[in-house]
Amino acid sequence: MVSDTRESAGSNSATKRRAKKPNAQWKIDGTAPMNHNEEFKLDDNGLNVRERIESTYAAEGFDAITDDDLHGRFRWWGLYTQRRPGIDGGRTATLDTRELEDRYFMMRIRLDGGTLTREQLQTIAGISEEFARGTADLSDRQNIQLHWIRIEDVPEIWRRLENVDLSTTEACGDVSRVILGSPVAGVSEDEILDPTPVIQEIRSRFIGDPELSNLPRKFKTAISGHPSQDVVHEINDISLIGIDHPEYGPGFDLWVGGGLSTNPKLALRLGAFVRPEQAPEVWHGVIRIFRDYGYRRLRNRARLKFLMQDWGPEKFREVLETEYLGYQLSDGPAPPTPQHPGDHVGVHRQKDGKNYIGLSPVVGRVNGGTLRALADLMEQYGTSRLRTTPYQKVVVLDIDSSASDEFVEKARELGLEATPSVFRRDTMACTGLEFCKLAIVETKATAARIVDDLEKRLADVREELPEQLTLYINGCPNSCARIQTADIGLKGQLIPDGHGGQTSGFQVHLGGGLADHHNDGAGGLGRTVRGLKVASDDVAEYVDRVVRRYISSHSSGESFAQWAHHATEEELV
Repeated sequence: MVSDTRESAGSNSATKRRAKKPNAQWKIDGTAPMNHNEEFKLDDNGLNVRERIESTYAAEGFDAITDDDLHGRFRWWGLYTQRRPGIDGGRTATLDTRELEDRYFMMRIRLDGGTLTREQLQTIAGISEEFARGTADLSDRQNIQLHWIRIEDVPEIWRRLENVDLSTTEACGDVSRVILGSPVAGVSEDEILDPTPVIQEIRSRFIGDPELSNLPRKFKTAISGHPSQDVVHEINDISLIGIDHPEYGPGFDLWVGGGLSTNPKLALRLGAFVRPEQAPEVWHGVIRIFRDYGYRRLRNRARLKFLMQDWGPEKFREVLETEYLGYQLSDGPAPPTPQHPGDHVGVHRQKDGKNYIGLSPVVGRVNGGTLRALADLMEQYGTSRLRTTPYQKVVVLDIDSSASDEFVEKARELGLEATPSVFRRDTMACTGLEFCKLAIVETKATAARIVDDLEKRLADVREELPEQLTLYINGCPNSCARIQTADIGLKGQLIPDGHGGQTSGFQVHLGGGLADHHNDGAGGLGRTVRGLKVASDDVAEYVDRVVRRYISSHSSGESFAQWAHHATEEELV
């Protein structure tokens, strides 16, 4: 009898040990916080910190800022402390945030759909020059980021931005981040539908809504009606991609659950057709599913992709329709494989007969002076509209076709190229060690040096290079520069220097790509080769070597990504 009791007790104990811990899903487990991040969000909504910034912190200075505001709620208004100069990448993982950070901020200006007017561009240029030491970066989320911002200057910066209908509201934080949109919405000759009204309605109704400002983590949106699918929809939490339904006409195909970082997942189609008038409500349903069912207990599993992984698209669609919409969505076809690049670099005809011109800086690095000069150039050529892109580019709209060649030449003088080399066009880099507290290696200057070097090294095979060859460079494993989706992706880390020490370098990912035209629709994540790590100073030499191998051995019509997935490891090192 005693033996049976012990056996039963042991069995119960084992069951308890194996019992699955709750994920802190609000609709299942309640809203009691299971970590400090959830505590401070429940204690005080992140949106409320603005009043303290304006009334207290800007007046009393950096030292007055409380910890939860500084390292938490400030993000809800687009503010992060930047990295203190002089701290090498080897100390990133060993120092506390407070030791890594400076008393200055990165400020992210939210640009839903990447839309800007000339007046707005002039305002940003002025803020950059007066308050940000001239800094300005174009991000791959269509935002503009400034650095060296003092807390004392934030209220005045907000006043100037809001005077031209710009803001930093929810540019960071556990909220709906900027909405990616087609940079040529409303002007392209071949777009399926213009998503601008949908983006504007979502922004006006839901951005800054306290009911949606406490999500498990960030929520990323992409909406495009362009056939090039120009918003990297496979790696967003929700994407609405333009399709022409055989029965209902133009609308959107719904994708959910994409995201990269250290555990990358591509979004899945729900098979649902969304009519334009349904799109804001469908978006609202998906973000509320994330709020109510998203995992909150562990920060590294608090993205929608993990819920999608566990539920699958069929259950997700069922919950969306039954609990949040109250009606069934129609089934719809998948969008076709794009036939053209989605970065919009170059000169292209608009539907009204004018041209839009896509311009490439080097890895998104511009400055206040460049932005001001671009605004002046736009005024000279009679246009007031431009867009940023998810590829760290800008697109100027409404240029007369007779003046396009002259405009291209004038833009080139500003360091903005409409006919760039394949390397300048297709290389992106994150912020890196210069300003980011998570970074291990430097990226922007490294990338610029690599581009210059590759243009010289591969000049003799320029005509044999593919139309696109993406090279994405990230300073840490978090993949802000989308390294797993690049032909050649570089993840920053410290590597052995051969002399008993360490040096800045990269792990190499090869053959990544989204479902874009140059991979014939065969999108996917890149592969890694065991032991393949390259020092920062040797990247150009490595890329030169592997690209020449591709040129000499690939099959006719085979993209670099396709070749890289079946090439031997010897060919890739």
